[in-house]
Amino acid sequence: MAHVTRRIGLSLGADICWPICYEEIVNKLDLSVPHKGDTVKVEIERVTIEPFDLRQPCRYDVVVDRLTHWYHTSREWIKKAVLMDDLYVFNNPWSVQSMEKQTTYCAMMHLGMPIPETWLVPPKSYEALPDLGPTLKSYAKLFDLGVVGKSLGYPMFMKPYDGGGWKGVSRIADEAALRARYDESGKLVMHLQKAVEPFDRFVRCIGFGPQTKIIRYDPGAPLHDRYTMAKDFVSAEEASILRDTTLTINAFFGWDFNSCESLSKDGVWYPIDFANPCPDSQVTSLHYHFPWMVMANVRWSLFCAVTKRKMRRTLDWDPFYEIAKTDLPYREKLRAYAKIADARFETARFEEFCATHLANLDEIAWEFFGTQTAKDAVRKKVTALFPAAEVEQFTELFWNRIGAWRSDLKAGAK
Repeated sequence: MAHVTRRIGLSLGADICWPICYEEIVNKLDLSVPHKGDTVKVEIERVTIEPFDLRQPCRYDVVVDRLTHWYHTSREWIKKAVLMDDLYVFNNPWSVQSMEKQTTYCAMMHLGMPIPETWLVPPKSYEALPDLGPTLKSYAKLFDLGVVGKSLGYPMFMKPYDGGGWKGVSRIADEAALRARYDESGKLVMHLQKAVEPFDRFVRCIGFGPQTKIIRYDPGAPLHDRYTMAKDFVSAEEASILRDTTLTINAFFGWDFNSCESLSKDGVWYPIDFANPCPDSQVTSLHYHFPWMVMANVRWSLFCAVTKRKMRRTLDWDPFYEIAKTDLPYREKLRAYAKIADARFETARFEEFCATHLANLDEIAWEFFGTQTAKDAVRKKVTALFPAAEVEQFTELFWNRIGAWRSDLKAGAK
């Protein structure tokens, strides 16, 4: 029996709090896992940014990536390593690079998801490129924005077709507001999306591999209060719909880690924003839910590393499209999509791995999130974001919410 080491690389940007917690918990687990005749241990490293030879071997088995959506050097290194070194990475970098919100809306509409009616409109202004004038003169069709707004109906939301983090999002109540916001949008290509109003619940469902967590979300609250601590706000069937929706989206686009926003109206859950393959992972927004995210990351990354899970380099949408062509009711289609997702995420194998090798994770995490090291990680992130006069106040706020999570875990609450 050989003793082998799997290496997990953390490709980080401004992340401060979760990597500290992740590293501490993995070290405390001190894994030594029998796998296919070997004894497997795991090491964690932070990935550096430097010049690289395209034939240079990659030392990692898994990379948890937080950079490829905006930092091109790391993105190209990761793509090279997937192609040449059989690296497994969260998330598929080609999908992250190309699957903007426009694409995700179209794909999920095709699968039958109840996406609100959405239009894409040309930008208000353009970069002065050499061929722009002839192109617009010959082919740009004049349109009346008011007619588009009337067709879609008010209220609506205007938002960039590829945006994130609420950048450029505005609620449009009438034609005057529509024209004003469009005039302000500049060179951004914008979506107009019919508002789901009045809605009774707004949720974010976080998916990490086959793991999901449904959180009631309040977009009008300050950032540190948007992820609420509400419990028992969905039925078992609603939770199943939200899980199936999230896993379908993630498996379809090759995303290990993503979040899906949905609104409930008249008994229907409408997915409204689900191209978020680098979800917020900071304690300053997740607070009570932060330990769950760290633990989900630990479970999925260790499973992928130890078992040498293979990266799905191609997305293969045909099985989903075959189901979409049937005359099954939508709920049955969604169950069938989710069955594909469970197969692609190896849900049964993953759960067996966790039960066998990570049975003590809850206990270790519960103990760790009561330590000074954990509190210092919280303080470091707060210090990076908040004015000096507010650091202690918000450190205590987030630490107390983690304490509430520990109490609920101890009591057996979900």
